[in-house]
Amino acid sequence: MKIEHIALYTSHLEELKEFYITYFNGKANNKYVNSLKGFESYFITFESGARLELMRQQGMAERSVNTAIGLVHLAFSVGSKEKVDELTQRLEQDGFKRISGPRLTGDGYYESCILDPDSNLVEITI
Repeated sequence: MKIEHIALYTSHLEELKEFYITYFNGKANNKYVNSLKGFESYFITFESGARLELMRQQGMAERSVNTAIGLVHLAFSVGSKEKVDELTQRLEQDGFKRISGPRLTGDGYYESCILDPDSNLVEITI
């Protein structure tokens, strides 16, 4: 069994799509639009086969960042310590907020954490 996909609501659909394509080498499908329901979405597929569904729905309320029980972060394995460092530096130079790292965690992960355009926590690890 495997996780087929994870879905995120966003009010910045195109910006979030470009973020995951540009920095994490995702490939987007054609946008799905349901005008009657005020809904549109993309599936972003990554090299491993994992998929991220990005959805915009009219009338969705904003939420406080990381203050509720539920999904905490998305983690991407980039293959090496050097790649963690390089991607973290690139994201920070491009204006994305670095929350932590790069660092070796107590449980043995080498990682950094940044915020995507919707302030979702994204972990970059080996």
